Amino acid sequence: MDYTAKLDTALNRLHEEGRYRTFIDIERRKGQFPRAVWRRPDGTESEITVWCGNDYLGMGQQPEVLAAMHEALDATGAGSGGTRNISGTTVYHKRLEAEIADLHGTEAALLFTSAYIANDATLSTLPLLFPGLIIVSDELNHASMIQGIRHGNCEKRIFRHNDLDHLREILEGLDPAAPKVIAFESIYSMDGDFGPIEEICDLADEFGALTYIDEVHAVGMYGPRGGGVTERDGLAHRIDIINGTLGKAYGVVGGYIAASAKMVDAIRSYAPGFIFTTSLPPAIAAGAAASISHLKNNHFLRERHQAQARVLKARLKGMGLPIFDHGSHIVPVLVGDPVKCKMISDKLLEDHGIYVQPINFPTVPRGTERLRFTPSPVHGPDEMDRLIRGLDDLWGQCALSRSAQTA
Repeated sequence: MDYTAKLDTALNRLHEEGRYRTFIDIERRKGQFPRAVWRRPDGTESEITVWCGNDYLGMGQQPEVLAAMHEALDATGAGSGGTRNISGTTVYHKRLEAEIADLHGTEAALLFTSAYIANDATLSTLPLLFPGLIIVSDELNHASMIQGIRHGNCEKRIFRHNDLDHLREILEGLDPAAPKVIAFESIYSMDGDFGPIEEICDLADEFGALTYIDEVHAVGMYGPRGGGVTERDGLAHRIDIINGTLGKAYGVVGGYIAASAKMVDAIRSYAPGFIFTTSLPPAIAAGAAASISHLKNNHFLRERHQAQARVLKARLKGMGLPIFDHGSHIVPVLVGDPVKCKMISDKLLEDHGIYVQPINFPTVPRGTERLRFTPSPVHGPDEMDRLIRGLDDLWGQCALSRSAQTA
């Protein structure tokens, strides 16, 4: 077996299909976000503006967050020293879990090293806790949710995206006595659309199912205190398990679930992805707690963030570019061709100093390749003007169609 040849074949296939992922080497600089320094492969550098970052509110450079991290680092050192049950639980971890539980109005919360791991570990553990469990999952759920459901080796059903009639049809066909979980998201990151949370909760009540929601792209940014879309809509109390991240709006890293004390205790006690993983460094936990606390009392940033998204969408529509507009902060611009999508991304970076990563298959279906912009409160008018001019120029160069309608 020529293993090297097999690797070459697999990698060449990605290149030929325009799906090869390129990692851009950038250096974010404190106090200057969204500007960063791009280090080219030839060793030269130039300043760029990041338009695809997940640090939605710029909290990665917020002084209170940095101060909390410095304080914890100086007090405790770099790492936690172990897993949560073997020397890796500190006052910083407990404080952060208390902040998260308070944020979502739940009895308890549980930290993981990422929201991906939180989804995978929790969803794969639920079948151990509820023998015979059936998980009913939205077809566009995140890869981490799909992975967790697969790892759980339980019966699963997939309902068409946000299709309540199809969800009802599936639930009606299940054994009424079987334990069930409906797994879905509050905001789907590729299109920026919202899940019908209240209606799904109604169906869960009717058919005796638990609810599991991924609020990764909403925590910190929606609701009076940043508790997500479930808080904004007054529905958090109807959700059994909330998944969230500390690596997007909160500007740090890590993930969590928030739920009842018994649910958290059971996941804590049974999930290998939690039990056998070294816990987050205390400095990370301290920074995340400070970020959550800060955003609970800073609704202005959330309002400014939404305003920026509305302005960018309006300007893109004014140029006739096809965008997905579902009312969220995510701004996807449909290109529909993987090669041209990559070309526009490359040209924006090289010629205009604008960094936005192309989103191609298999992340999105073929024919729906896109550029996904994430405007933030720290993107100024000059940055937005430069983006609009660059897109206008390149859209014409690529001979892509324009329309007065959004996608």
